[in-house]
Amino acid sequence: MSISLKEIQAPIAQEMELFEKKFRTSMKSKVLLLDKIMSYIVKRKGKQMRPMFVFFMAKLFRGDAIGDATYRGAALIELLHTATLVHDDVVDEANYRRGFFSVNALWKNKIAVLVGDYLLSKGLLLSLQNDDYELLKIVSNAVKEMSEGELLQIEKARRLDIDESVYFDIIRQKTASLIASCCAVGAASAGASKEDIEKARLFGEKVGIAFQIKDDLFDYGTAEIGKPVGIDIKEKKMTLPLIHALREADWMTRRRVIYNVKNNNGDNRRVQQVIDYVKTSGGIQHTIEVMNQYHAEALAILYTFPASPSRTSLEQLIAFTIEREK
Repeated sequence: MSISLKEIQAPIAQEMELFEKKFRTSMKSKVLLLDKIMSYIVKRKGKQMRPMFVFFMAKLFRGDAIGDATYRGAALIELLHTATLVHDDVVDEANYRRGFFSVNALWKNKIAVLVGDYLLSKGLLLSLQNDDYELLKIVSNAVKEMSEGELLQIEKARRLDIDESVYFDIIRQKTASLIASCCAVGAASAGASKEDIEKARLFGEKVGIAFQIKDDLFDYGTAEIGKPVGIDIKEKKMTLPLIHALREADWMTRRRVIYNVKNNNGDNRRVQQVIDYVKTSGGIQHTIEVMNQYHAEALAILYTFPASPSRTSLEQLIAFTIEREK
């Protein structure tokens, strides 16, 4: 990696610091238990790439004149997205997120569901109280897409009949729609035209798809990463490397590989057999080529905007998404 995320963030360091304060304020409540949980959630924040996309995209249209609407837009995305993560952990019965205990692991499912509902309502009220209807429309649509993508994946996982077109539908909705909304919110909060907001959204969608493909590659041990190798296979998730490998397989091989995925029961030997097959059948190389194509398409959209420091920062940020090692 030629440049770190901290270096990329440097031009908006002041905005990010102010955003952090505003976001903490937006999460406050009058209930002691809720404040304790909110404080815990804020402490375990990740790379903060979502607000970075919002601020860089806003600066692309307004230079350094970032207004309150941009801060509210970034907070709205964080509130609604955090709500979906809290609910996801309940659905998945997950005890950890980013190396920390999940809310449901510490405070049980009932409280976690209510916390997710609280975050969702805080985001809605933040927008409605400030007449940010366009921003609310963009982010609400992303949450709808994320839910549909998750349900589509659950439906297809039962039969393992996912082809490339369905795979892209799933990741476009589950992952790319959120980054797309970050870019669209950044543009909309800066007063961009409808045409430019749509271009920003499409740019974010391409970046989001490349980001998810990179995540899928990690499952095959392409780098030192935070999640165990083979976890997607253990969870019977059909990702692009496996889908491509199966498409190229003869009937007997395909049947054997699918059997190992369906019946691995966490057996590392069977999981490794699937990984080895995907690696030797061109699944990894095909996936890297597709990821690079989406990266190129994102850059092509970005280059339709005038050259500026913000455009350079966005270029660095999307390079980071496909060059990162975790």
